[in-house]
Amino acid sequence: MKKNGVSLLMAVLLLFFSGCGDGKEPGETRMERPVVSGVEISEVALAEIDDFYETSGTLSAQTTSRVAARMMGEITAVPVREGELVTAGQLLAVLDDRDVRQKLAAADAALAEAENGLAASGKQKELADITWQRYAKLFEGKALTGQELDQARTARDVAALEYARLEKMIDRTRAGRDEARVSLEFTRITSPVTGVVIAKEAELGTMAMPGMVLFTVEDNASFTLDLWVSESLAGRVEKAGPVRVTMAASVTELEGEILDVVPGVDPRTRTFPVKVGVRGTGLQSGRHATVRIGVGRKSVLLLPNSAIVRKGQLSGVYVVNEARILSYRLVRLGRDDQGMTEILTGLVPGEKVVTAGVDRAKDGGILAGEKK
Repeated sequence: MKKNGVSLLMAVLLLFFSGCGDGKEPGETRMERPVVSGVEISEVALAEIDDFYETSGTLSAQTTSRVAARMMGEITAVPVREGELVTAGQLLAVLDDRDVRQKLAAADAALAEAENGLAASGKQKELADITWQRYAKLFEGKALTGQELDQARTARDVAALEYARLEKMIDRTRAGRDEARVSLEFTRITSPVTGVVIAKEAELGTMAMPGMVLFTVEDNASFTLDLWVSESLAGRVEKAGPVRVTMAASVTELEGEILDVVPGVDPRTRTFPVKVGVRGTGLQSGRHATVRIGVGRKSVLLLPNSAIVRKGQLSGVYVVNEARILSYRLVRLGRDDQGMTEILTGLVPGEKVVTAGVDRAKDGGILAGEKK
């Protein structure tokens, strides 16, 4: 047992002296940092950008026309289908016009007859005027009696009244003819706007009634978004102000315009209504859209998108300290606009970050040219 104890003591002393012989202090370690090159470094600074209030809404057509029949009649033709694109003035349906055409023909004949009667009355009036003038000269020469002169005067006055009566009759007859023409136009139902037929109630052979809606046509050139904006922005949202609209499932951004701002605030939701107009191709009522309304300017931290390093659900940047050592730091991102991303938290102005060549950066690495 004594011999074994001596051997164990010798082994411990040997290990102690061998550890002290490498020239390192106890507990001292030396780290070999990877050298990073081929990256660009930029200093984080504040930038002035447009400030936007973001909300969402549903598109609705600025003009929706409900086309109704203006007279009773059987539908004899429906040349359009639901969902079809139509132009202003395009024929949508035709009503039976046989009765109307007969009335129009009768009105044309009555007008022609009245015009002929007026022409004959004009001749009679002209003759009565000439006769009156002759009788007046004969009366001055004592060749006629006063009674004969009175008869000539009465004939002249009656001819003038008859001519005036026939003129009024022509006006009434012409109005009846014009009314028949309008009724004939009512048998041809046309679209008041260029757009899409979103609803069709007209069916061949059915009876249309005055006021009965047969088609709904939606103007597909201009749309509106009815939004509810926080009362905190009251006075900052102005009519004709800038608006950016992004449709759901689309990356295309459209320019919008504020059409109307209602100053009244809803006491339940603490919001006020804003109507935004937007134009573009391929838009449809009912589609969801994200809207950004300009409310002024603000100072933010901006970095190019190339500086953002995403690892799964996390986003971060490579920060360079005074010793030129890189460290990966998590940040919270804001809006992404035109290749630049807003940094909400995680950085302060004056810090330096890797903005290009992030694929070469390594957490804990040191920039080339520095001592290890």
